[in-house]
Amino acid sequence: MCNPFFCNLYLGFITALGVGTIVVSLLPVFQNPEFRTVRACLFFGMGLSGVAPILHKLVLFWDEPAALHTTGYEVLMGTLYGLGALVYATRIPERWMPGMFDIAGHSHQLFHILVVAGAYTHYRAGLVYLKWRDLEGC
Repeated sequence: MCNPFFCNLYLGFITALGVGTIVVSLLPVFQNPEFRTVRACLFFGMGLSGVAPILHKLVLFWDEPAALHTTGYEVLMGTLYGLGALVYATRIPERWMPGMFDIAGHSHQLFHILVVAGAYTHYRAGLVYLKWRDLEGC
């Protein structure tokens, strides 16, 4: 927020990735099984897109406790999103026991649970950021 150039740069990257992911998720041509890996890679790429801003924050604010606190949340968030993409792409657990997870525990369901957990950790990091901004300002 205090540096509009980097704010717009990072928001521009995540917006472009988000739009690309939405397009690939909604266009019927990408619903074919051969594009499953492409869809998973886009979700995974969205998770990895946070690495540059996190490293940038750590370089600038390495001595701030809030920077380390939010980094912990962000690492957890990225792990949850990455696990979600991995589960989705590999079709675990139904790959190991076909038919056993048709109603509950299917990889797509697990993917959504992991994404919601990642979004919750994102929310928690946001609360720390807001408190930090209110206390420190620019």
